Amino acid sequence: MAAVSELIRTEADGTISFGDYTLNEKAKLDNFEHKGDLYKVKTCNEITKLERNGAFVYESVPGTAVHNFAATATEVSFSVEGTEDVQITLELEAEAEYEITVDGMNAGKMKTNLGGKLSISVEIDTKPVEVTVKKC
Repeated sequence: MAAVSELIRTEADGTISFGDYTLNEKAKLDNFEHKGDLYKVKTCNEITKLERNGAFVYESVPGTAVHNFAATATEVSFSVEGTEDVQITLELEAEAEYEITVDGMNAGKMKTNLGGKLSISVEIDTKPVEVTVKKC
């Protein structure tokens, strides 16, 4: 896997991949249609951000490449890669509890704040890291 050179794309399995952490300057792509929703991605080596229909979905600092991103009412899953450890913020249901799994290991449970934001730290290795956030 590698950075998503087209900034965002639909995968054969119906998920999306986005982000290019190799860029020194911010790049963005707006109005990308996927399953009836419009997505906007902003990405570079400092930050990667995804919005769906104008609402916040994903942000990482520093920038990342996200592969096979899938979100339902009860679960978000994706694979992430970058050049260093990353802080990821997701927009989920407000004041709900979620179980986090990182690379197959249980990372515990966390509760979202009033705004529905959940922040997790992911240690980046030489291969993409699988992340699953499942509502309890």
